[in-house]
Amino acid sequence: MSEPVIEVAGINKAFSGNRVLNNIDLAVHSGEVVCLCGENGCGKSSLIKIISGVYSSDAGSISIKGVNYPSLTAPQSINAGIQVIYQDFSVFRNLTVAENISLSYRVQKKKWFINYDFNRALARKALALIGANLDADEEIERLSVAEKQLVAIARAIVQDASLVIMDEPTTAITQKEIEKLFAVIRGLKEKGIAVMFVSHKLDEIAAICDRIVIMRNGKKVVDSPVADFETERIAYYMTGQEVSETPFEYIPAGGRPMLEVENAARSGEFESVSFSVKPGEILAITGQLGSGRTELAKSLFGLAPIQSGKIKIEGRETRIASIKDAFANGIAYLPEDRLGEGLFLNRSLGENFSSAIIDSMAGPLGLIREKRFEELSARWMEELNMSRKPYTTPASDYSGGNQQRIVLGKWLAARPRIFILNCPTVGVDVKSKSEIHEIMKRLARQGLSIIMISDDIGEIISTSNRVVIMNAGRVTLEAETNGITADEISRRILADAPRHGETE
Repeated sequence: MSEPVIEVAGINKAFSGNRVLNNIDLAVHSGEVVCLCGENGCGKSSLIKIISGVYSSDAGSISIKGVNYPSLTAPQSINAGIQVIYQDFSVFRNLTVAENISLSYRVQKKKWFINYDFNRALARKALALIGANLDADEEIERLSVAEKQLVAIARAIVQDASLVIMDEPTTAITQKEIEKLFAVIRGLKEKGIAVMFVSHKLDEIAAICDRIVIMRNGKKVVDSPVADFETERIAYYMTGQEVSETPFEYIPAGGRPMLEVENAARSGEFESVSFSVKPGEILAITGQLGSGRTELAKSLFGLAPIQSGKIKIEGRETRIASIKDAFANGIAYLPEDRLGEGLFLNRSLGENFSSAIIDSMAGPLGLIREKRFEELSARWMEELNMSRKPYTTPASDYSGGNQQRIVLGKWLAARPRIFILNCPTVGVDVKSKSEIHEIMKRLARQGLSIIMISDDIGEIISTSNRVVIMNAGRVTLEAETNGITADEISRRILADAPRHGETE
């Protein structure tokens, strides 16, 4: 095997006496794709920050391409060829593709005068190296998530990257875009560039990585070729427990649907959408980003009301023109962006759990007893299998999986009849994902009607009883999940939308 691009030995790190990294040894070689995985809080983010010079280790050594660094700084890490692409890609939305790709390079090389022709030429060369066909003069804010990611990768290439670390790179992109990303990663590998791929998605780990490094509670517990592991064993080493899921079984109880949508449309977003959901069902809606799936969900919650068609609740035609209307009709919505739209990060657990029902908690004078916050928090921490902390604890103190449960609890406290969940397990670890799925199944068994938007095909198969596929704003397929394969769902997601007038 080639000489390691980077080698860390005996790395230790503690914060306020809490050890987050315990004697970590790790080497990554040229042209190797290594998956770094583990549950949230396992220490992988701290390790990445030490490799990139953001944190300094308390003990241990770092060697990059044979050069030892007793104390690595961020500029030293970058100059040595280490590039980290975070989930937000750290791009400047108001600058062009060329300006974003060339900016860090110009700073690194101390080229202080702007040469637009040079910027474009540099960007086009970098984009060509990864097979990306982007306009160098396009502003970043006009690009899709996947295109912004390509810009971030191209920016790493022009800085002579020898190791590219990608933090959850597939969180917000579609299956088709994931396949393109994997092609780019394989191209980097062929050029001898090492890639560290951080992911919770076990199928992706098997598809793209050569080796897997699993961390748990600040320790490295596995460092072996991916081919040596079944996905179930990967989950076991990540959590320290057997993680398995029982497929959702819907037991029809007869009666009318809880929700019926008939020929719903909103200009430029979706058209002629029809489906229904009965009590106790989990209906999955999937499709590529831009298919209209999220826009449809927001319309059902009154954020952007439908312009034509009908919505019926228990057989009664209902106008959902606002969130207030949705709330009054028992509709709740868990947004995809839990941090930006679902949580009050700096507010307490009690305030978050009560935020959807705050009016009903107040006494005659509009005052709320602290005891009610405490009781509500205790109930939902138990119901949602959360680690117990004081109700005054801010939501920001919880991991991603627990934060998602806080948003679930906030809406469940309002006793909804219809619950729309937009990508409910994005960015959560394997154990939390399984537990959230079990919560959803339990709620369905209790009679809740659930609509789950997801592009995780395994999640769709195991957690829903029916799937609706959307493409270009229209429904292109509706099927029972026990009668369709994952491959067929994937193929139909990627297929072109039918032309007007065509039917299935």
